[in-house]
Amino acid sequence: MREQDAEIEWLKAEVSCAALLERLPPVWQLDRAESSRRSLKYRRGGGEIVIVNHDGRGWWDPLSEARGDIFTLVRHLDPGLSFGAARRVLRGFVGIAPAFPELPATRRSRESPVPVAQRWERRRPLSPGSAAWRYLTGQRGLPEHILMAARMADAIREGPRGSAWFAHRDGAGLLTGIEMRGRAWRTFSAGGEKTLFRLPAIEGERRDTLYAATAGGMGPGTIAALHQILQVLATDPAGLLITATDADTAGRRYAARLAALAAEAGVPFDAILPPDGLNDWNNVLCTLAPVPVTLDRSALPCSPSDFSRELSERNSPQRT
Repeated sequence: MREQDAEIEWLKAEVSCAALLERLPPVWQLDRAESSRRSLKYRRGGGEIVIVNHDGRGWWDPLSEARGDIFTLVRHLDPGLSFGAARRVLRGFVGIAPAFPELPATRRSRESPVPVAQRWERRRPLSPGSAAWRYLTGQRGLPEHILMAARMADAIREGPRGSAWFAHRDGAGLLTGIEMRGRAWRTFSAGGEKTLFRLPAIEGERRDTLYAATAGGMGPGTIAALHQILQVLATDPAGLLITATDADTAGRRYAARLAALAAEAGVPFDAILPPDGLNDWNNVLCTLAPVPVTLDRSALPCSPSDFSRELSERNSPQRT
């Protein structure tokens, strides 16, 4: 057996899926009331679920077709990981036993979390030159004109310690939760629900395009939001869903799931992958040479609620 194959089998045997869920941020918690010795139910956020079985060596997602061993789990949690990167992550979990942290009992809670809308309003709008701005343009490689468009749409705000907060909104533009990302960590707001990060058309040429991100796994809120968008697209002869995922097995699996949702709704589907042998789109952004952009403020995108309203009005029967 080759040395690499031996390490793969060693990691499968020595790393517990439960320990990975408990320690890889944003962490999961055990729902002991709905678990058994052979089937451990872990929960995270507003509805994500993973079941750990086979004495910690296997797992499955009851909300999707995702399942497998420790390697598929770590790449399910972070679809941007290459297989080599996944091995490096898993080496740090060898021999760690799960602690089985339980979900906090709601009845014992003395304080309710601050509503996500209130937390959002307390943070500063994204501003050029700030720590969050430097993180997004530097480490993440995002062009400044995209960040200006996100600022105008109130899609990103500045979090603590140079982090960036990304708004998840429903079809009416109401804030449902906040994805929080820093240079070496990420999490999701307590008490919030993952739906979609939405940024309307940024090209300035048309107003009927919506860019959306699922922020990793697709829980019930995200699935519901996608269904709502696909229902609107299905009424438009020009409606089209395009995915931009990583160029690896996890990314293709993610695209296949979105393709199935589109087919179910009767919406044409297309997929694009990172070019030139690159694995993810952040790599693409970071390898591009900066291009000076003149921002035309008259062409800034409408808000998510305006986008939804415009599509609804366009697809509504015209009164005569």
